[in-house]
Amino acid sequence: MSTEPRINERIRVPEVRLVGPNGEQVGIVPIADALRLAQEADLDLVEVAATARPPVCKLMDYGKWKYESAMKAREARRNQAQTVVKEIKLRPKIDPHDYETKKGHVERFLRGGDKVKVTIMFRGREQSRPELGYRLLQRLAEDVAELGYVESQPKQDGRNMIMVIGPHKKKAEARAEKLAARAQRGAGQKAAESAARPR
Repeated sequence: MSTEPRINERIRVPEVRLVGPNGEQVGIVPIADALRLAQEADLDLVEVAATARPPVCKLMDYGKWKYESAMKAREARRNQAQTVVKEIKLRPKIDPHDYETKKGHVERFLRGGDKVKVTIMFRGREQSRPELGYRLLQRLAEDVAELGYVESQPKQDGRNMIMVIGPHKKKAEARAEKLAARAQRGAGQKAAESAARPR
């Protein structure tokens, strides 16, 4: 089933309610007259409301309208930020240096506006000590509290314990800040280069 509107000769009804190219109401006219008007104006007759009685048709440049609506849809998709869930895996007995490295990754993801799924993997006897994993997740949540909040509390899932941290900033805000910082750095660099240039 095509979602494209019917145009010109594909409109097979005896009469239509016609709308002019600038949105003015022409009235109910026979289909032959509507097609003739479209041809004289070098425009297309496009069915805009097929369910109305009689169907509503408009005189317009269909190719141009289709192109413009495709461009609008593309722009809307570009501005729509995709929420990405990044994953970090930890072990209950993690080395302090490794913990700092993983925490740095979590902070970077949150600054970028992404959610972070933190997974603690238990092996062997560690499974009998889930409180170790819980404490580690609580510590991580406190360490990154200024960048994100706990979206879903730690919960046991088989051999793993999972917690999700959401960013305080939306993805679009994070992207805008990043671009502003980059532009500022670029302007500062240009100023430094011009100052260093010999007179």
